[in-house]
Amino acid sequence: MELTSSLLSPRRPTRRITLGGVPIGDGAPITVQSMTTTKTADVDGTLAQIYALASAGADIVRCTCNEEAAAEGLAHIVPRSPVPIVADIHFHHEMALAALEAGVQGLRLNPGNLRKEAEIKQVAQEAKDRGVPIRVGVNAGSLHPDLYKRFGGATPEALVESARMEIAYFAEVGFEDVKISVKASSVPLMIEAYRLASETFDHPLHLGVTEAGPPPAGLVKGTAGIATLLAEGIGDTIRYSLTADPVEEARAGRQLLEAMGLRERKGLDLIACPSCGRAEIDVIGVAKAAQEALESRHLPIQVAVMGCVVNGPGEAREADLGIAAGRRRGHLFIKGKIVRVVPEDDMVGALVEEAEKLVAEGIEARLAAADSGAEAEAEADRRALFDAQGADVNDTAHKVDLIRKTVHDEGPKPES
Repeated sequence: MELTSSLLSPRRPTRRITLGGVPIGDGAPITVQSMTTTKTADVDGTLAQIYALASAGADIVRCTCNEEAAAEGLAHIVPRSPVPIVADIHFHHEMALAALEAGVQGLRLNPGNLRKEAEIKQVAQEAKDRGVPIRVGVNAGSLHPDLYKRFGGATPEALVESARMEIAYFAEVGFEDVKISVKASSVPLMIEAYRLASETFDHPLHLGVTEAGPPPAGLVKGTAGIATLLAEGIGDTIRYSLTADPVEEARAGRQLLEAMGLRERKGLDLIACPSCGRAEIDVIGVAKAAQEALESRHLPIQVAVMGCVVNGPGEAREADLGIAAGRRRGHLFIKGKIVRVVPEDDMVGALVEEAEKLVAEGIEARLAAADSGAEAEAEADRRALFDAQGADVNDTAHKVDLIRKTVHDEGPKPES
């Protein structure tokens, strides 16, 4: 676990449930979920998407079960899936019972759509008998009309009350294997609803901003809500709800947890400078090419692409591996130490080659294998560029002078 996780608020204690062998709550690693967009009756197409989601970092995948053909599809999908499957149920309790017959490892029920007490209890009893957990999936957009009227809208209190009522039905049949979500498309509403839910329940919480929309705005909204709560120690499992290929949801969820130090790194973390007056290359272009070349290899390392050799290796010294450009050459560095100097056209290829060796052999071995003259060559390039460009290549001193002049000229005048 990375140091960053220890700098966040401690995880709030919740009960432990197990979904198809995946632990959730009570300090278990925060899990990533997504949902297929295929017709569940299309077994091969759905399985292909499930495998893609698992490869992108999804620990659990949800499939719709809205008709008999979908339930039959689940019977074929569940035993071939690489991750546990949750059946998404909205209006028909018969579909929940059919999904349980198909062998799903979890159910998601929407209290706003499945409202008959007897039917809810019947599903809970069957899930209890089979040891299958249920997510109470409250959604601001489908809140029960009575609650909407009672609370004057889809308020945090209304969302939490909806979950409480559903859990009360479950309790009457002795079913407690529950996790809860109180999603909204409004980020502030979602955050406050989950804060209230964390104070109200000890069940695991599934985080998400529903109907966040397409990237990049959807990613921003999802991250704003999910990351805020995770930083406060709230949340046991997450899902980005994007209008996009669901693989993007799984990838975003995994990357968020890795960035926050809440899951061990599984894939690439590529960082790059935003470019400046010292940049010797098209930083955006090289970073994109490096991302594309490295991402498919699933290497669990942090890689830096820097635009200049003057500041690059020092600024990115914490990266496992990086490359900086200067004088039509690339300076390859590991943990800030130059190990090779390569032609500019070979920068991406050299980066990929070294990344694979680094993962296979380890940092110490690759530092020991550094080219003997690399640091001297790099220092010569750095010094030549510094001499040619000067210390203030971005003309910062001039900007500072203008700022000071503006402040003094336009500032408050003394009273006469």
